[in-house]
Parts: sequence; C-alpha cells; structure tokens
Amino acid sequence: MPIHIHPTATIAPRALLPGDPGRALALAQLLTSEPKMFNHNRGLWGYTGTAADGEALTIQSTGMGGPSAAIVLEELCDLGLRHAIRVGTCGALHPELALGDLVIADVALACDGTSRALGAGDRLVVDAALVDALRAAAGDHAARVGTIVSSDLFYDARPAGTRATERASALAIEMEAAALLRVGELRGVAVACLLAVSDVFDEEGARHRLDGDGLVRAAERLGEVAAAALLSR
Repeated sequence: MPIHIHPTATIAPRALLPGDPGRALALAQLLTSEPKMFNHNRGLWGYTGTAADGEALTIQSTGMGGPSAAIVLEELCDLGLRHAIRVGTCGALHPELALGDLVIADVALACDGTSRALGAGDRLVVDAALVDALRAAAGDHAARVGTIVSSDLFYDARPAGTRATERASALAIEMEAAALLRVGELRGVAVACLLAVSDVFDEEGARHRLDGDGLVRAAERLGEVAAAALLSR
C-alpha cells in the first residue's frame, strides 16, 4: 500500500533517505534549521528544513526493505525530488571492513525481489556524479568505494557457501539500495548510497554488531557526509 505523502507536502529537490524514522528525526535536527515534519503516515517520518547552504533539504525515512523504500521514492519523485542519497547501515562482507566504517556504493547487485520486479538486471550502477561528490565529502572519514549487495533478508540462515557467488565481489550487504536505484533509473532521478558498517562476521560466521552509541555516531557521520555531497551539487 502507498504511504500517501500529502500531494501538497513541501519537499526539497534533494533528500537523504534513512531507513529508520528516529534517524530521520535526528538527522533533520542535526543538519537543518527549523525542520518541519511533512509526513508521518505509516510511521515513516519525513522532514524538510534549511541546510547549511541556505537551501531546502528533505530527510525522509523509507522503512525496511525494498518494497517500502520504492514506494517512498516514487511518492517523493511525484513531489519534485531530483537527487537522493540513501544513508543507512550494512553488514560487512569484505574482511578489512570494521564496525563504523563508511562504504560508498558504486554498483549494487540486485539480489532482492523489488528491483527485479521493476525490471532491474543483475547490476545497478550508481549515479557517478553523486559517487564523486560522496568521495570528496568523506574527506577525513575514510570511505571505501565499491560494490554492495541488496537482499530481501536480514537474518539469512543459509550456509555461507550458497551465497559465495552473489557476494564474491561485494564489500557489504543491505536491503534497500537496489530498489531505490531502479526507481531512480525509471524516474530520471539521481540516486546514490552511503552506508556505515553496523555488522561484521567472524571466521566462524558469528555476527558482531555496533552498539547504541556507535550507531548514533555512525548515523551522524553518514548524514554529514551525504548532506555535504548533496550541497555540492
């Protein structure tokens, strides 16, 4: 079902797209002045405020997974969105990634149902100009650029060997990027993806997660870098 963002809602032509509604509120307070909520339907909070360059910036939560994210982006496109960056968390697949590290996606492997249902192929290429802007904005925040996997599953009990082919070249795995990128392709909207590593796996396959304080700090870095990238456009 659609979320029904009100057709007269005030949104900016540029937006950050966190999954978590609480993170949307925190980023709106951190990155904009006088943010105003324009959406609360289905618990997917959205805000528009004034960014550091004096222009409007929208921050809209997408919820979990491709179906929810695709609906949100479609409705934002209807309201005039032109540039969007997903800001979220991911699980590390590359052994050198550590908790809290930043990942800039330049390709997303479509291992999810939503992007495939929308006609995506195996790989979705991220808007190159936004990738370059994120790389420049990351500055002192060391960020690795590369391929990510989008999956419908967060808890995946399959043996690691059954996932080897689809993940062999990927840095990290998450749930929404491929759907957002495919909607962006279809709607002519530039979309990118900046992630923070919230989960790593040891040699035995056990998951280790970022604690609450670490997640807050990671979300702030994500917002600051992504906002700077959008402001440079």
